[in-house]
Amino acid sequence: MAVTRLERKGRRNVSKAKRAKQVIKSLNTKPVIKNVDIEEIKKSFAKASKKTTK
Repeated sequence: MAVTRLERKGRRNVSKAKRAKQVIKSLNTKPVIKNVDIEEIKKSFAKASKKTTK
């Protein structure tokens, strides 16, 4: 008796697994923060809070 393979289903399973791995990998990545002036950001928040309280 010959072996019957479900090739289409196998390809679909492989592609689902590959896509799931890519999604997990993208969700676990952390953005790289470079050249950010923290003090300037704090000043902008302070300015914004002063405008809203007046």
